[in-house]
This record gives sequence, structure tokens and C-alpha cells, in this order.
Amino acid sequence: MHSGKPRRENYAYEKLGSCAVLAAIEPLTGRRLAHVRPQRRKIEFAYFMCDLAEAYPDAKLIHVVLDNLNTHDTSAFYEVFDAQTAHALAQRFQFHFTPKSASWLNMIEIEFSALSRLCLNRRIPTIEQLEAAVMAFVKDRDDKQIKINWQFSISSARKTFSSHYARINPLNRTKIT
Repeated sequence: MHSGKPRRENYAYEKLGSCAVLAAIEPLTGRRLAHVRPQRRKIEFAYFMCDLAEAYPDAKLIHVVLDNLNTHDTSAFYEVFDAQTAHALAQRFQFHFTPKSASWLNMIEIEFSALSRLCLNRRIPTIEQLEAAVMAFVKDRDDKQIKINWQFSISSARKTFSSHYARINPLNRTKIT
């Protein structure tokens, strides 16, 4: 600042850090689970999946739709837990990965969109405040049992992805119905 000149401000803000929000939703019941963690690593994923397994103690196999993030695989279990625990967790889950650039296929992205619009539409200065806000949002939606009415069927998926199937294997060039 110089004498006689107006004070200048810019639009930049001070970034106070980033964190990871992990979440799962059971679309037909509206049941939700979420974690807010200071980092996004395999350890956070492994503990989140452990909590998800504990939330469904009677389930023999839990199907989970995931994006292709490098932390999203069963190797996380083996890096975090002993071999017996890791193997037991790996046996509990069937992972289904969305194609790259197709996050719209992942229903949790709908939930993250709602979270962004309804909860994270302001600056939250601390991870503690962020966690409180996210968990309150998740609890409210969980209590209301807000479901996802997924209308993307197998037949519409086949039509949408038919050109991709044809690139992989020429036998798929026939019309898919």
C-alpha cells in the first residue's frame, strides 16, 4: 500500500486445506453412511468400508458402485489390516466400477450433488465444522429415508454404451436392444 493510493483487494481467498468426504447410500431404502476425514488415502477408504460392512452384519455380499479412484480397491484392506481381517473384508464386497467420465452412473454422485447444493454452498472454515454440517445433512436425509429413484435400466445402458462395446469387440457392431 502506498500513501495516497486506494487500498486494493483481490477476489482470492485463503485456502485452509482440503479433506475427504466418503459416503454410501442404499438407494431403495435411503439408508446412508458418511465419514469426513482430513485426507483421501487407502487407509480412510479401508476404515470406511469396514464401517460399511459392520452396518450390514447379516449381508453375505455387499455390492458397491465406485468410481475409478486409485484408493478404491481391496488392496487397501491388505495395506491397513492384518491378512485375515483384510481377506474377510475383501470377501464381503463386490465392487462395480463406473466407466471413466461416467460418474453420473454412480448414485452417490446424486447425493454429493445434493450435499454440495444444500450444505456445502458456503465456506466452512474448519474440518470439525464441516464434519458437523455433513453429518447433520446425512442424518436428516437418512431419517427422512430419502431414496433414489434410479431409472437407468440395463436395456438403456446397452443402448447408451453400444458404440463403446463395438470398439472393444467387432462382434458387438450389431444393433443392441
